[in-house]
Amino acid sequence: MFDSLSDRLNDVFKKFTGHGKLDETTVQAGLREVRLALLEADVNFKVVKDFTDRLRDRCLGQDVLKSLTPGQQVIKIVHDELVELLGGASVDLELRGAPAVMMMVGLQGSGKTTSTAKIALKLRKRKFKPYLVPADVYRPAAIDQLQTLARQIDMPCFASTTEMNPVDIAAQAVEAAREAGCNVVILDTAGRLHIDEPLMQELVDIKAAVAPTEILFVADAMTGQDAVTVAETFDKALGVTGVVLTKMDGDARGGAALSIKSVTGKPIKFVGMGEKLSEMDTFHPDRVAGRILGMGDVLTLIEKAQSSIDQEDADKLAKKMAKAEFDLEDFRTQMRRLKKLGSMESLLKLIPGMGALRKKMGDAAVPEKEMTRVEAMINSMTMQERHDPDVINASRKKRIAAGSGVTVQDLNQLLKNFDGMRKMMQQMMGGGKGTKKKKRFGLPGMGGGMPGGMPGMGGMPGMPGMGGLPGGMPGMGGMPGMDGEDGEGGARRGSSGSKTRKPRPKRVKNKKDKRKKRKK
Repeated sequence: MFDSLSDRLNDVFKKFTGHGKLDETTVQAGLREVRLALLEADVNFKVVKDFTDRLRDRCLGQDVLKSLTPGQQVIKIVHDELVELLGGASVDLELRGAPAVMMMVGLQGSGKTTSTAKIALKLRKRKFKPYLVPADVYRPAAIDQLQTLARQIDMPCFASTTEMNPVDIAAQAVEAAREAGCNVVILDTAGRLHIDEPLMQELVDIKAAVAPTEILFVADAMTGQDAVTVAETFDKALGVTGVVLTKMDGDARGGAALSIKSVTGKPIKFVGMGEKLSEMDTFHPDRVAGRILGMGDVLTLIEKAQSSIDQEDADKLAKKMAKAEFDLEDFRTQMRRLKKLGSMESLLKLIPGMGALRKKMGDAAVPEKEMTRVEAMINSMTMQERHDPDVINASRKKRIAAGSGVTVQDLNQLLKNFDGMRKMMQQMMGGGKGTKKKKRFGLPGMGGGMPGGMPGMGGMPGMPGMGGLPGGMPGMGGMPGMDGEDGEGGARRGSSGSKTRKPRPKRVKNKKDKRKKRKK
């Protein structure tokens, strides 16, 4: 979402870091670029003015001007100010009462119903017992949508009907939740325009009937500054306690996220990062600021991994890898877990320094299609073949290749690479006690590489010594310019990436040379 803003700010920082010392002229020129970058990102102009004024005061301070590395000091100042602009620190929900009541409000189509189910799922992971309440009696199938989502996540849901009054639905649902032993009630109200006075009054009546401790305004991040204006109106009528930004994974410029706290004074509490019900994240201003400045977000990456990978399964897998018992079934399981974390592109953005590298690598940085192709080949195998690839003979290869829509050569490459990766893992995890036949196992593009690297992915530009991305991806063709082996015939590939044949014997030019050769 912040890609364009991040690129512009990084260009500004390059100009700062190129100077041994900073003077007022350099700072003013840099701040002008920052101002333009923020305005292009659709940030409120008053917010931009206040932000750049604070930057100017701090950048022209004595601490920066006398610093040995003024460029780095400026980056730190911009980071700190961005954190403050985004809210300073993450703000948790205030859930008081038995049960606590939350209201979801906002415009039509902003994503309230889906966000209701997503937040309920997050609360259940925190040991709460949510109770979903569809209170939108105006939009066709709105009640059915929330009830369907509730069944998907196995969550209790109030049996609303379109004939009921929304205020009565809210009051009855609170009593039903109390009887069911639930401690959080989430009301999904109807979307409405902020200028529709009768519908806004309906929200005021619901608030008076159930006294919610949280009123969350759900805003579509794609709407930019308009979301801020609408949030102000809802806040005046209801007293909004927080904001939920949806569609943060889109290509919006980020103006709403950067403006809404400064203009409304209300913190952003959640951000929707995708369509899946699990893709709702707590908003951390410091982490978002780090992403904007290209510093990555390792903590979010760790949290994603912890939430999707079971520790016991990980320990079992580590033991299998150490004993070289890691099979294709285990590998397919790992690929599926990796997909649960999100797309490869979104994961690379969370790793410090990988944002710029991802752009240099182009399509090679996002091997989604190759992962799908490898999984298709494994899916076409029987369970015996997955556990013991050695049983796969020529006829089986033809069957598997036909079933997965690839060539036998592709399958041979997968099997060859997987065997090499398994031996390498045994050697690395066993302290070098692996096979002694080869020091390199013919992993295309690996060039030695790191344990767990992606065979065939090749080393990444500007990162010497790295054999590929973590996770192990046999079956993915080597990148041009990297040495390796072809999966089918074992022919070597040169630096150009094309196959090279074995040198032919020197041709004998005449009969005299032939006679000399026979005598020898």
